[in-house]
Amino acid sequence: MSDTVSGCTRPRTTVTEAEVEALVHGICFKTGPPRRLGVEVEWLVHELRAPRLPVSPERLEAVYSALRAVPLRSALTVEPGGQLELSSLPAASLTECVATVSADLDAVRAVLREDGLALVGLGHDPWHAPRRFLRQPRYDAMEACLDRTGPAGRFMMCTSASVQVCLDAGHEEPGPLGHVRRWWLAHHLGAVLLAAFANSPLAGGRPTGWRSTRQLRWTQIGTGRAGGPPLDADPRGAWTRHVLDAPVMCVRSDGGPWDVPEGMSFRQWTRTGAPRPPTREDLDYHLTTLFPPVRPRGHLELRMIDAQPGDDGWMVPLAVTAALFDDPEAAETAYRAVKPLAERTLGLPAPHNPLYEDAARDALADPELREAAVTCFTAALGALPRVGATTEVTDAVAEYLERYVRRGRCPADDLLDMPDGASRGPHGRETRP
Repeated sequence: MSDTVSGCTRPRTTVTEAEVEALVHGICFKTGPPRRLGVEVEWLVHELRAPRLPVSPERLEAVYSALRAVPLRSALTVEPGGQLELSSLPAASLTECVATVSADLDAVRAVLREDGLALVGLGHDPWHAPRRFLRQPRYDAMEACLDRTGPAGRFMMCTSASVQVCLDAGHEEPGPLGHVRRWWLAHHLGAVLLAAFANSPLAGGRPTGWRSTRQLRWTQIGTGRAGGPPLDADPRGAWTRHVLDAPVMCVRSDGGPWDVPEGMSFRQWTRTGAPRPPTREDLDYHLTTLFPPVRPRGHLELRMIDAQPGDDGWMVPLAVTAALFDDPEAAETAYRAVKPLAERTLGLPAPHNPLYEDAARDALADPELREAAVTCFTAALGALPRVGATTEVTDAVAEYLERYVRRGRCPADDLLDMPDGASRGPHGRETRP
């Protein structure tokens, strides 16, 4: 959500369909040995002492102005509903990534605390209705586009938060660290990560019937905007076709509202040249308006993990994911553990398949997802010393394994167990996607 393209650029070089194919094919997977790691942590911003009270736009603007003067190594951005995001630089190790983001979060929290505000790790706001904080042409156009498929888009824009883990695409050649295997693993292990870290069971103060309401919102947005491509042996080709066939969110202009076409794919835009011919800048922008659970941006961006509770909860999904992808032994174990789950997708792309639906709704109460999660977390725990993890990180993963995964639970279950009535279960189950 934070990868905005600033402003609108005047059209430069028009691109043809064939040129788009070549460009996307060339930039989506940059192969080589896995060396870099990154994380993007999104947070809801609530009142410190009365979190059910909405924070006024004026207070948010004041505190964000103060934060812009704070020296940070991570990029700080603001989401449409006022959520805060920190995006790390590519790190050479898990330890470096954790240390950098932890220091930046400490600095951010100190500024917010002075104004009586706090960062809250929840995948979906449990109380507040969607309310736009940012008024920019990009988000005006996004809202108009997503409104066509119902209210889920506004919830996604304004009330959701996540932990997004970024990994190198991997080697060109086959094997556990090859880019084809890692692309496949990201989608199927992604369902296990979704289930194990589900942390958004409430909306409007009531249970929704889904452990990850955030993932439900993404699924409701639809396949063109929030779906992935079919999985095959040629990830580059599949993603290129997906990009060309995905609907164009908007046609930017230098003045006035941006045009929001209905049902026009980027492929159609290159062929018709209307309302104006697309440019390389339009293609770059189009790529930022696609939100699949795994997005190739040269590296792989895993987007299915809810924001986590506690100041340091975000470290656990980062560490588990890094260990399972970058340690060859753990990667092979994870591959074998999730391979049986592939049948439950029915060959449908994520997240619009039964596997992701079950993971978002039932989380680790699903026996097969629980079994796979126990295997994967155990493998990750064994691999963390080999990838140079600190004792703090290793202990956090071990605690999570015992507290949640082995018991078939996730943070959403803690929220549902709260003594305010949530533990009595959903009062009105939302329709399945």
